[in-house]
Amino acid sequence: PSPRSCQPDGTKEEALRCEIEELRQKDLALDQEIAQLLSDGYSLEELEKHISLLHEYNDIKDAGQMLLGKLAVIRGVTTKQLYPEYDLELSD
Repeated sequence: PSPRSCQPDGTKEEALRCEIEELRQKDLALDQEIAQLLSDGYSLEELEKHISLLHEYNDIKDAGQMLLGKLAVIRGVTTKQLYPEYDLELSD
């Protein structure tokens, strides 16, 4: 289920209430997703390991993108132009 949108009336207090409600809705949605994964046979340890590996992958990918960006600046080309040289796909 998608979180209901809250329309604050312009006050900071109401904006905070809306933000809290949206966070509660996201928390509920995540709890439901976790429950579904657990019912599909995944363990919490497995899910935590998967999340940890995704974070590590994203950190490594970010570092690679940063290096490609610096190399592109040094060479005076776009990052996109470097992809074929390193056998990378634009979706990488």
